[in-house]
Amino acid sequence: MLKNLLYLHGFRSSPHSYKAQYLRELFAARYPSVQWCCPQLSPSPLAAAELMLELTHEWNASCSAVIGSSLGGFYADWLSRQRGFKCVLINPACDPARDLSRYIGTQTTWHNPAESFYFREAYLAELKSLYPTDTASTLEHKLLMASTGDEVLDWQEMVRTHSSAKHYIIEGSDHGVSDFDAHVGVLIDFLDL
Repeated sequence: MLKNLLYLHGFRSSPHSYKAQYLRELFAARYPSVQWCCPQLSPSPLAAAELMLELTHEWNASCSAVIGSSLGGFYADWLSRQRGFKCVLINPACDPARDLSRYIGTQTTWHNPAESFYFREAYLAELKSLYPTDTASTLEHKLLMASTGDEVLDWQEMVRTHSSAKHYIIEGSDHGVSDFDAHVGVLIDFLDL
């Protein structure tokens, strides 16, 4: 039975994202016994990884899970490898050092454009230090939710990278999965709720 759930947001995103808020409200209403955790992640990948490990250090793998979207999906995959948690990857970044190399400099956040942060070139090396040592994930307790209409990342790369995961392909939609409510049942079933 699921007791702990960590949600990891994407690059330039926050705990105020649509999916994070939707899931927070869903779990509060339908699964109040599940401890929900959705931290604001540092732009530094190593600082983000340290926070994830700190937040989950007492969580038992048999009753804990992690969900991540975009860059958060990359982090969720990494954390699952460290902790043995079940994980759900929603349009995950597969090679974030490559994809984020064009974002060096000052960035604004999606949910509050008045907030900004500086994305350092050194963060690309930090991301690479979190890459798996094998070329494709071998964890079987993983669900990949990939949108064929993702305008930011290549859904076919997601499928190749996470070849051993259970695949749920969303025809159309977009990177943020704006119709997430129509697909959340697959996530709930995977988490055995």
